[in-house]
Amino acid sequence: MSRLMIVIGLFLTLSCRQNTDQTNNKVDSGEVLSAEQQSKLSPDDIISLLKSGNNRFVEDDKTARDHRAQIRKSVSGQFPKAIVLSCVDSRVPVEDVFDLGIGDIFVARVAGNFVNSDILGSMEFATKVSGAKLILVLGHEHCGAIKASIDNVRMGNITSLVESIQPAVKITELTNGEKSSKNEAFVHAVCENNIKNTIKNIREKSSILKEMEDSGDIKIIGAIYNMSTGKVDFNL
Repeated sequence: MSRLMIVIGLFLTLSCRQNTDQTNNKVDSGEVLSAEQQSKLSPDDIISLLKSGNNRFVEDDKTARDHRAQIRKSVSGQFPKAIVLSCVDSRVPVEDVFDLGIGDIFVARVAGNFVNSDILGSMEFATKVSGAKLILVLGHEHCGAIKASIDNVRMGNITSLVESIQPAVKITELTNGEKSSKNEAFVHAVCENNIKNTIKNIREKSSILKEMEDSGDIKIIGAIYNMSTGKVDFNL
């Protein structure tokens, strides 16, 4: 085989691989959400977008984004779709989990994903001022803050953090085993109740957010991130 034929063969092989990569991954031109695009989205539209983004994350088919372009285009303003309240856990990279780029969502993080006045104010800013249509409270399995609350850990400022989560511990019924952080079924149940309790507190402690939800301007929902699979379960 001539040297020219070898070169041509290598070129064709590399071209096929490149085309395959582009087929298997979404390519984003670097655009960011505009005010007009944001206004046309409903809360249900955004839930669907988060679900499809999470499916891409799980399948390792994430969107290829031009972050330099997104940085430049988002300087003058932001029009995110949602605000996600997540735990601080380093194993839950929120934007990646939903295959999102710069300017797509607000993210508030605190160990145990509970609300206080500062986070409620952030949610009011995200929705009432900046137009986000969804509040998502995102818990996760094997949460250290949940386990510390179950075990009633007392240590510095962790004590007050634990006290913010313990209402969920108290309302969780034990079906099997002991009320301990070693009981994974109980930990999971407390995680679910903590998300539900957080949503209840959002509605009770922010008249702005409650009114927006009642009028259909926003939705407030919860979900759990599965550490083993990367899948987000919205069925709470």
